[in-house]
Amino acid sequence: MPEMRFHIRWPDGRREACYSPSLVVQDFLAPGDSYALDDFVDRTRTALTIASERVREKYGFACSSAMAQLARIEAAAEQQQPAGRVTVETFEF
Repeated sequence: MPEMRFHIRWPDGRREACYSPSLVVQDFLAPGDSYALDDFVDRTRTALTIASERVREKYGFACSSAMAQLARIEAAAEQQQPAGRVTVETFEF
């Protein structure tokens, strides 16, 4: 299963490399685009849930790394200004 990382910049300027066990993130985010904080969290929640389910379909168990990444995104989002925007900088395959 192809893995990827999507590199983001939080509203406070902090950068983070996020993991996905599937390329499905490309269906929800685009490099160079910025998203309202809540929209970004919703998009990544959907993408990482789908990615985890793809792992379940292939291997018989959900991807704990995808769910851990989602938890980190949700926790980091709580520390940001609600009106902030998250920028997707690059994809790494």
